[in-house]
Amino acid sequence: MPSFDVVSELEMYEVSHAVTNTTKEIMTRFDFRGSNVKVELNEKNKEIKLTGESDFQVEQVYDMLENHCMKRKVDPQCLDPQKITASGKDMHQIIKLKDGLDSDTAKKIAKIIKESGIKVQASIQGDKVRVTDKKKDTLQAAMNLLREQSLGIPLQFNNFKD
Repeated sequence: MPSFDVVSELEMYEVSHAVTNTTKEIMTRFDFRGSNVKVELNEKNKEIKLTGESDFQVEQVYDMLENHCMKRKVDPQCLDPQKITASGKDMHQIIKLKDGLDSDTAKKIAKIIKESGIKVQASIQGDKVRVTDKKKDTLQAAMNLLREQSLGIPLQFNNFKD
C-alpha cells in the first residue's frame, strides 16, 4: 500500500555552514570592526547564541544569519529567537533550533488530514506521521494540503513507498 512520512528534519551541517558564513561576514563588515560581535552554535543543545554590544547589532546579526540560512536552504521557520537580554555591557540572544515533530504538531497534522475529507489514513509514529492510502493521487492531495498549512515548522515528505 502506498505511503509517505511527514517529518520536520533540520540539517545541522547546513546550519553550521550558515553560522560560519555569518561569522565571516561579521569579520568583513566595517560597522562591526573593533566591537564584540559573535555567533556561536551549540549543536548539542541545538541553540545559536548571538552576542553584540547593542540591540541593533544583535538584530543585524540575526538578519545576516537568517539570510545565510535561506541561502543554504534551511527554512527560517526552524529558527526560534528568544528575547534579547543584557549581560554586563553585552547583549545576548539565544535562537533555539526546531528539529523534529513534537507530539502536539503531529496531532495537529493528523487532525488536519482527517478534517479535510481526504480518504487517507494518518498515524503518528514517534517523531513522524505516516500517511497511507491505496491511490497515489490521494496521497499527493494530502501533501498539497499540508504544504498550504502554516504550522510554524517546515515539513518534509520522505520515505514515499509504492
